[in-house]
Amino acid sequence: MDPDDFTTDFETNLESGESSHIEDVTTESMHDPKTGHIINLVMDRYKRAEDARMTDETRWMDAYRNYRGIYNNEVQFTETEKSRVFVKVTKTKTLAAYGQIVDVLFGSHKFPLAIDPTTLPEGVAESVHFDASPQAEQGIDQLKDTFTPPMFGSEESKLQPGETMEGLRERLGGMAKKLDPVADKLIEGQGTLPTSITFNPALTAAKKMQKKVHDQLEESGANKQLRLAAFETALFGTGIMKGPFAVNKEYPNWDEEGEYKPTIKTVPSTSHVSIWNFYPDPDAANMDEAEYVVERHKMSRSQVRALKGRPFFRDNAIDKSLAMGESYEKKWWEQAMEDDAQSGKAERYEVHEFWGFVDREVLEEYDVDIPKELKDTEQVNVNIWVCNHQVLRLVMNPFKPALIPYYAVPYELNPYSFFGVGIAENMDDTQTLMNGFMRMAVDNAALSGNMLIEVDETNLVPGQDLSVYPGKVFRRQGGAPGQAIFGTKFPNVSGENMQMFDKARVLADESTGFPSFAHGQTGVQGVGRTASGISMLMSAANGSIRNVIKNVDDYMLKPLGKAFFNFNMQFDFDPEIKGDLEVRAQGTESLMANEVRSQRLMQFLQVAQNPVLAPFAKMDYLIREIAVSMDLDPEKLTNSLQDAAIQAEILKQFQQPLPQPPEEGVPQSGTTPPQGAAPTGQAPTGPQDSSGGGGGNIGLGSAPAPGEQGFTGRPQ
Repeated sequence: MDPDDFTTDFETNLESGESSHIEDVTTESMHDPKTGHIINLVMDRYKRAEDARMTDETRWMDAYRNYRGIYNNEVQFTETEKSRVFVKVTKTKTLAAYGQIVDVLFGSHKFPLAIDPTTLPEGVAESVHFDASPQAEQGIDQLKDTFTPPMFGSEESKLQPGETMEGLRERLGGMAKKLDPVADKLIEGQGTLPTSITFNPALTAAKKMQKKVHDQLEESGANKQLRLAAFETALFGTGIMKGPFAVNKEYPNWDEEGEYKPTIKTVPSTSHVSIWNFYPDPDAANMDEAEYVVERHKMSRSQVRALKGRPFFRDNAIDKSLAMGESYEKKWWEQAMEDDAQSGKAERYEVHEFWGFVDREVLEEYDVDIPKELKDTEQVNVNIWVCNHQVLRLVMNPFKPALIPYYAVPYELNPYSFFGVGIAENMDDTQTLMNGFMRMAVDNAALSGNMLIEVDETNLVPGQDLSVYPGKVFRRQGGAPGQAIFGTKFPNVSGENMQMFDKARVLADESTGFPSFAHGQTGVQGVGRTASGISMLMSAANGSIRNVIKNVDDYMLKPLGKAFFNFNMQFDFDPEIKGDLEVRAQGTESLMANEVRSQRLMQFLQVAQNPVLAPFAKMDYLIREIAVSMDLDPEKLTNSLQDAAIQAEILKQFQQPLPQPPEEGVPQSGTTPPQGAAPTGQAPTGPQDSSGGGGGNIGLGSAPAPGEQGFTGRPQ
């Protein structure tokens, strides 16, 4: 993607007033009551969200400790417990769930988003055609009155001759200029004649929009960001993505003299937001209900200074914030997650980014210019950045529609909380049981593996060292005869403890819905011995993953794709990507194992080859799906309908039979067979060559007389 495609339009729209913002103020405004009002509003909402999620932070910390294999400080060990072993089954299952989610989402090696025309596109023609034959002028009137075959009969299947005028031209979108030479011959609908050429403006716009969105996501590293979100989804129960938002990107460039002069472009980007730095509206159950979101940033001095180059950040406020020094204070969970005890301070700046609705009166008090269309609204969607009691940025949400650009996906939906439930929380109790039984088994094994010594000191010389080692000599004193040292063996019950451990592990499988064979257990027999069989078993056993992928589609991928779609519709004026389109998340499409899916597609292809059923099959779509199931790029391997028709004509030339050369001894057309030769099509008669030397048949006839042509002997 060329960033120039939308950078200029993006900046033009913002600067033209579509997004209002505050201007830089002087340093004397540090104690401006208006500024204080805005800052207090942001920090009050941040504090309210922080207090509301305190219980969730405790759950996440327990999940983190179980993943790392760290005992809580509240766990008390008795003096008899020598073992401190921690069995990291939580880590194994979390990584297995994360790996399966990633495999499903990126099975096609592309970001799992697609853009297609709607079922009934509005504002853009779904398909148009014209007759390319020389007789088109004479037959155009008859073509307008043509109907599709009765088997397809419906009112929508009728060709629309009235759409050949200006109304249809307006609905051609970006293809209008390309079709100007035949604009007067265009008819809406698919062509029904062999000489018809069909165009699909809606589909063309959808594919170009899809390529642009994929290009933007690739440049922003969206694949990596989605993987990070998927990991926190599996571990903590919730994953967060953010975007699109405008950033300045540096493109390397050297002038003619070899001097490095990079080009800075404003481009849309996306990122993963850690659940620890995400503070949503505490009264919301999901992002659709959220009135606001606050993101907490931990930024270095250079990162804060780099904000100067981004749109509508206030340079004076940034400089003042930097001059006030580092302000980042670690939360309790940050100190708990550190392996080494450190100070609660960090040489970083704490920046709060607010997205949400505020009262219109607040912005009017702050002298923010509100667009005319929002003058009558009570609340306005804004973006505010605050650091060191300075408003670094205050701007009207520039995107239409004005939505909060955060997307939170739950691993397991909790209908009574914003945050979901993850693998670690589901198996918290079973992890505790497994740790307990394993510690008991280890302690018992150590106890039973050593001899317990009993000593009768009345039979020994006083003052001796009673430690026991090979070759040890004890001095005995006179007295009653008898044994002075006794050895006792402690019973080994570690096997029973391990049985309880295995039962707890089975409970972990049931509580998480993720069986052990999904992450490496061997011994699966029967159908599980084949690759396709394993895929089928995994699909049947891990039904919970289906719900997770569905959540990823509904709560993250689809709204994120719509946001990028709306971004391009608003700031990119390329007419060839505009249309009545819909965003489709492709996560659930990859739930079926590719091997099984490819087999089913091939079976359907065989059915579709039936001449009676072939007209009902979308062969172009079928071929593309077969390529996807084989992890191949359909864009590079498949042709459009027009290209396919051209390719078919080329292949026909190669499939025509070539003229065969005449066989030796077989007369060509118009020649008379030699005397004695067998007629064409009949086997010659006479003696056969049985020597195997290839002599063939010998024809019988009259021998030439001496002196005649063909005579080879001597005259008698």
